[in-house]
Amino acid sequence: LVPICTDVLSNLIFRFIEKYGTHIVVGVRMGGKDIVHIKQSQNSTLQPTEVQNLLKQLADERFYEDVTGSNSDDLSGKMKDDHSMSRSVQRTITASIRPPIITQRNDGTVTICVRRGGFDVGQSHNKWLSTVTQSPNVISMSFVPITSLLGGVQGNGFLTHAVNLYLRYKPPIEELHQFLEFQLPRQWAPVYGDLPLGLRRRKHVSPSLQFTFMGPKLYVNTIKVDTGNRPVTGMRLYLEGKKSDHLAMHLQHLSTVPDTLQLSDDHSYEPIDKPEERGYFEPVKWSIFSHVCTAPVQYNGACIYDSASIVTKAWFEAKAIGMRKVLFLRLGFSTVASARIRRSEWEGPSSSSRKSGFISTLISTRFSTALNPPVTPKKVDLNSAIYPGGPPLPTKAPKMATFVDTKEMLRGPEDSPGYWVVTGAKLCVEGGRISVKVKYSLLTIMSEDSMMLM
Repeated sequence: LVPICTDVLSNLIFRFIEKYGTHIVVGVRMGGKDIVHIKQSQNSTLQPTEVQNLLKQLADERFYEDVTGSNSDDLSGKMKDDHSMSRSVQRTITASIRPPIITQRNDGTVTICVRRGGFDVGQSHNKWLSTVTQSPNVISMSFVPITSLLGGVQGNGFLTHAVNLYLRYKPPIEELHQFLEFQLPRQWAPVYGDLPLGLRRRKHVSPSLQFTFMGPKLYVNTIKVDTGNRPVTGMRLYLEGKKSDHLAMHLQHLSTVPDTLQLSDDHSYEPIDKPEERGYFEPVKWSIFSHVCTAPVQYNGACIYDSASIVTKAWFEAKAIGMRKVLFLRLGFSTVASARIRRSEWEGPSSSSRKSGFISTLISTRFSTALNPPVTPKKVDLNSAIYPGGPPLPTKAPKMATFVDTKEMLRGPEDSPGYWVVTGAKLCVEGGRISVKVKYSLLTIMSEDSMMLM
């Protein structure tokens, strides 16, 4: 994606699309159509050839005249008198369009028969066809993009791009303005070029975790990842290093800050280890070895009337507590001036953890809605960079991949309404693997009048 426009221009584009739409009608075809559809359910065992034969059989039954003359005499007589119908009766029949006939079959298929135009009173196809000329209906329309009429007009490029985004992702029209503001390039921090490719002159000593006796060590990259006060839209755990044995946190963020957002560092937030967090310490494998703190990390210090705070920094910390080491996730926040959090959702591993599942679930869902979406197909990456998603992965799965889930947790324009930001996260332990769960939120920009009334 490319930057769409400034706040003023995106507002103008939103008002234009809301008023005039995206396409104009240039042609209308009148007549009638008689169609048979077959919809196959997921539990159907029919093969494609069987479905094709079934469709052909249904088409033959519907579109070929019954040579035995099985149609009722009443219907035949009624259709013979069609020409003598008064105009008022014709209008009544035309106005009452017969709904599609839907039939559920035992083989896991659904047949849908649709007629448009003519007088449909359940007669055969040929008899219905003879009535189409008396009562034609719209069966198709031709459209052209409204932008094709604006060639050479200043700002047409922005409008065309906005229309294409709107048609592709279909955000709610009332939220199109905010959607367009967030259609900016996205990148990962740290970028591929910032990762060390060779030997360092001064080796950075990283703390390590061990989950089994004589098992491999997982080193922890404790360097803070900072997006520079740019909104975060995704997170992932990553295995860095030549041996892919260094655990790191990566952040996906917008390349620039939308004009409607004014971000500044929030220095008032300090991560504090509370005594009750010990209930969230969970082992990855053996309980006598390293643990992970699965407590939710989110901004809880703001009052209800304070500005919203969103995630712009993240890092790991490994601390020795008693006889074992514990991995902590730390987040840094930035304040968004004149903004409030409208809605929040958690996304990530759904199963509750063994020790603190009830507490984690209670805190994670008390003020937000749990979201467990089904598996979706891989997203299309429009970035033309050589490695848009980060450094290439080794062909052989790293040994530490058995302990770390590196799935990317992202939300973009395809996730309606398309302008989610990260406001919290937590580490999870599921099936002996460390993963990350992310809290996404929608922001509402408050006007000056609204701020004065609060």
